[in-house]
Amino acid sequence: MSDVVIKNAEQIALMRESGRLLAAVFAYLDPLVTEGVSTMQINDWVEHYIVNELQARPSSKGQYDYPYVLNASINEVVCHGFPNEKHVLKAGDIVNIDITLEKNGYLADSSKMYMIGEVSPLAKRLVDTTQAALWHAINRVKPGVRLGDLGNAIANFAHQNGYSVVKEYCGHGIGEQMHEGPQVLHYGKKNTGLVLKEGMTFTIEPMINQGAAKVKTKPDGWTVVTRDKKLSAQWEHTLAVTADGVEVLTLRDEEQGFLES
Repeated sequence: MSDVVIKNAEQIALMRESGRLLAAVFAYLDPLVTEGVSTMQINDWVEHYIVNELQARPSSKGQYDYPYVLNASINEVVCHGFPNEKHVLKAGDIVNIDITLEKNGYLADSSKMYMIGEVSPLAKRLVDTTQAALWHAINRVKPGVRLGDLGNAIANFAHQNGYSVVKEYCGHGIGEQMHEGPQVLHYGKKNTGLVLKEGMTFTIEPMINQGAAKVKTKPDGWTVVTRDKKLSAQWEHTLAVTADGVEVLTLRDEEQGFLES
């Protein structure tokens, strides 16, 4: 992972456009991610939309030899779920769709949870709490805050709600490269870690488990699942630190109310 790259206004503008396009991908997907659809269908729709409608590049495909344009992580899958024509969504499932997009040399990375049909109250609570944990951190981002403050906010909120935080995976700096510095942990101590500065761009992407934090990777080398087979949820945004706060570059219309002014 490279050092932190501070972006200038022109570079932030390019990332803003990539983020806007990625938010449009999720708006396109919202009515399509439903019962009876396979995760491979979702993958193929997203590839077509990014390439042909947005004239952009689905940047996950081919990166680290990953063969698809997105991750589709259902129920106990924590992250990096392979799209599969046999993985057909059914009522009660929760699924994370994680997509990266590149336009004009700059990347955006975001993920969203979908609840399929009627889900259990416990599943809905996990999904909603994970989203709230992400926003607990986002709304703390501004120059002078330290990364440990963000991780502390996420972990405390998760633990207060009876959940655990996956520690093996973290957010990351992003720009011309998918993985730049810094690493953005979803746990930590207050007043520790890197001090945020205007022009930093990074993701926050907490993975919150219903049960224990322990995970394992399946034999395919990618798919990560909870060891106890309980549910996991994740939400992710790409952010830019501004002069006095934060800009969520991948903000979706339905989330406007989460951002504190």
